[in-house]
Amino acid sequence: MRRPGNKAAAADAVPAAAATAGRGMVLICAAQFVLQLDFSIVNVALPTIQSQLRMPAAQLQWIVTGYALTFGSLLLAGGRLADLLGRRRLLVAGLIAFGVASLVSGLAQWPLMLIAARLAQGAAGAMVSPAALSLLTTMNPEGPARTRALSIWQATTAAGATAGIIAGGLLTQYLGWRAVFLVNPPIIAVMLAFARRLPAAAPAKGSRLDYRGAALITAALASLIFGLSYGQQHGFGSPAAVAAICVALALGLIFIYAERTTAAPMLPLAIFSAPQRRAAVLAMLMIGAVLAGYVYFISLFLQHVAHFSPLLTGAALVPSTLTVVTMSTVGTRRLLARLPAWQLLLAGLACLVGGQLVLAQVSPTATYPEVVLPGLILTSLGIGLALPAASVAITSGVRREDQGLAGALFTTSQQAGAAVGLAVLATAAAARTVQTGSLVAGYRLSFLIAAGIGLIAGVIVTVQVHPRRGRHARLHDAGQGEPPLTLADAQLRRC
Repeated sequence: MRRPGNKAAAADAVPAAAATAGRGMVLICAAQFVLQLDFSIVNVALPTIQSQLRMPAAQLQWIVTGYALTFGSLLLAGGRLADLLGRRRLLVAGLIAFGVASLVSGLAQWPLMLIAARLAQGAAGAMVSPAALSLLTTMNPEGPARTRALSIWQATTAAGATAGIIAGGLLTQYLGWRAVFLVNPPIIAVMLAFARRLPAAAPAKGSRLDYRGAALITAALASLIFGLSYGQQHGFGSPAAVAAICVALALGLIFIYAERTTAAPMLPLAIFSAPQRRAAVLAMLMIGAVLAGYVYFISLFLQHVAHFSPLLTGAALVPSTLTVVTMSTVGTRRLLARLPAWQLLLAGLACLVGGQLVLAQVSPTATYPEVVLPGLILTSLGIGLALPAASVAITSGVRREDQGLAGALFTTSQQAGAAVGLAVLATAAAARTVQTGSLVAGYRLSFLIAAGIGLIAGVIVTVQVHPRRGRHARLHDAGQGEPPLTLADAQLRRC
């Protein structure tokens, strides 16, 4: 017989758990903010770094590429380690490593020292990001609570990216380039002081890391990112670029075969059995390509054609960030309670395509309010709709012990898409510029290609989740190696 006091204790536990989740969400989103800040904050400081460290142009690019290389290639391994070793433990270890690497970056005396520190920063970020996202999803049950948390997560991501551009200009101008790195350790020290408030889940028992799978997928992603980055700088016909991309494809095929024959795979292929999850992962690959390209080319247009300063360029992107933050935290969160995630994903892709078509109208005489701002706002509405919807679709219905992997899958697809997309768009834009002698012609082509990528993503989502697949077929897909459907799954699969 249940004692009366148990009900009171349970009632008291609910607000306590909510308060813990709220404090945890602040800390987790702060960690994501710092990671995104560091992606963009260094870009404004590159000319100053090159001058003061006497850095060759070939090495300068590796300050950015090195970070993206280790971050993107180690995300899946980091996500699986978070599941196996404990999410809070890996988050704390990653934050410490990130803080140390940031300190070394800020104190670097030689180019190679800075590049090595940036590689270490990226590796540490690959530990932090999936651990943080899986903590967020496991602390918030499927449904409105998780949707709200993921919406805030996406808003934080957008805010960090834009804040990095503005902060980079301010810090470099008034405190020097070293400040863009040295700003991280104090912030991380504060986060570490509060990390003990996060739930400390015990490491998974009876499971081990699939070292072969982890090595294969890490090497494949690293080869792909390196090959694309090298090809963008030196031409995709160069032997190094061709060899790296071929190695990436070969390792990817070997990885798929190895995972199918391993008893405890690092990336269980059954995680792709649900149509909505497949659609969301494929869509995120293409959305990542569009996001990386449009920010890159708008920044170039504003500085090279509209003659904005770097600081003013960052300020010009603020309306975009505010739109993403507002749409993610207010609009999309409420819409997800009423509509299936895949419908919002399609709506977001439609806005994304529309925004890129507007930006494709830029010209040497186009003004910021006339063309750029409407294109940014429409694209940002799409981002605010699509990213929270995709994150819900990817993480819903996944077993608790695989949430780190699901979070890494979301981030990896976006990062891989960004690497591929930026390489393709930059190459196409450069070729059009050489052909026409016009920078603007190259930018316009990049926006048109980005619109086409968004359109293809919409077609993929529609085909994957089309109602004619039938309810029984979708339930069969979802049941391959996954637990029974939850309420969130049923809502996610609603047509």
